[in-house]
Amino acid sequence: MSLNETASGERLHIGFFGMRNAGKSSVVNSFTGQELSVVSDVLGTTTDPVKKAMELLPLGPVMIIDTPGIDDEGELGEKRVAKANRFLATCDVGILVIDASRGMQDADRMLLEHMKKRGIPCLKVFNKADLLESIPPEGVDTIHVSAKDNFNINRLREKVGETVKLEENNRKLVSDLLTPGDHIILVVPIDKAAPKGRLILPQQQTIRDILDSGCICTVCRDTELEETLKKQIRPPKMVICDSQVFGKVAKTVPESILLTSFSILFARYKGDLRNAVLGAAKLSSLEDGDKILISEGCSHHRQCGDIGSVKLPGWIKERCNCEPSFEFTSGNTFPDDVFQYKLVIHCGGCMLTEKEMRYRNRIAKDCDVPMTNYGTAIAALHGILKRSLSPFPDIQKLI
Repeated sequence: MSLNETASGERLHIGFFGMRNAGKSSVVNSFTGQELSVVSDVLGTTTDPVKKAMELLPLGPVMIIDTPGIDDEGELGEKRVAKANRFLATCDVGILVIDASRGMQDADRMLLEHMKKRGIPCLKVFNKADLLESIPPEGVDTIHVSAKDNFNINRLREKVGETVKLEENNRKLVSDLLTPGDHIILVVPIDKAAPKGRLILPQQQTIRDILDSGCICTVCRDTELEETLKKQIRPPKMVICDSQVFGKVAKTVPESILLTSFSILFARYKGDLRNAVLGAAKLSSLEDGDKILISEGCSHHRQCGDIGSVKLPGWIKERCNCEPSFEFTSGNTFPDDVFQYKLVIHCGGCMLTEKEMRYRNRIAKDCDVPMTNYGTAIAALHGILKRSLSPFPDIQKLI
């Protein structure tokens, strides 16, 4: 991925939901101006959620999600509906497509209530307006369209923008901690797990945020960190490293220099750093047989020595002197409840939206199960959590 591309987790996620044959896929195709979804009069043509990243004016970079009908039938249909509902958690705005010729049904009302409970802004889009004798006036959260005639589709795009109140994202990875001219060193290990020819997304995003803030960024491997520090005319303000080399980097970087990790930055950026720190404290009370869920937001092929499935469990067993039971999820898979787990450890969530990460945090909180993330947990396991929180003195006080 190049630096000028927009990551999936940073795109506006627009989900299209509704009953079978309400015309969801037709509306999606008209809305995007592309044939993204198969259209048919046969009930249940869309059998699985369809996702497409694209640039869409006037909205900018978006992720379009077309879903199966919420009234799908049978055992397989129930699974499809459950998957469609699962995608709600990722949406910044939900578009409920309703067949205007038959009006809202009970299934539509239930889905609308579901969206409201999750705090998802929703537009009620009455499709097939061409079948009506007269078009009702537009409401604050309603609009009539015809995907067949492309009627009111441009207005629908504008209304989506109005609904989500497209404002500049004020969340920052690290630039709010910096002053123009500051020097930051990023420590990036290059091993067999590193993608060939590129940096991983958290590293890319951090570099861009540093550059946008008018600061100076130096990138080196952990094997060259000591030499890099020696060559600096003045010490850097901060060192940011990959979690798996936390222990080594902490021994090399002087205490006078702020130190943290990409994962900890993402815990603050998309999740809840305070709760991640409190969750990491539970590592010390783990016992044999305790179930731990380790979850990743991306679905990459796990390699030998993978940090989530190999290194992290190994460190937990070694440092906590116990034999917990580990379970793993990846991608869009995350349980609807986590009651059975003693602890949830999540990745930084760079491929997930902020809404999705906060939803997962809320699931853990509602189940009264502590949740932390990779970087926070690894720092705690290596006895350097307090040091790694030096850029965040208010959070550091929790240790």
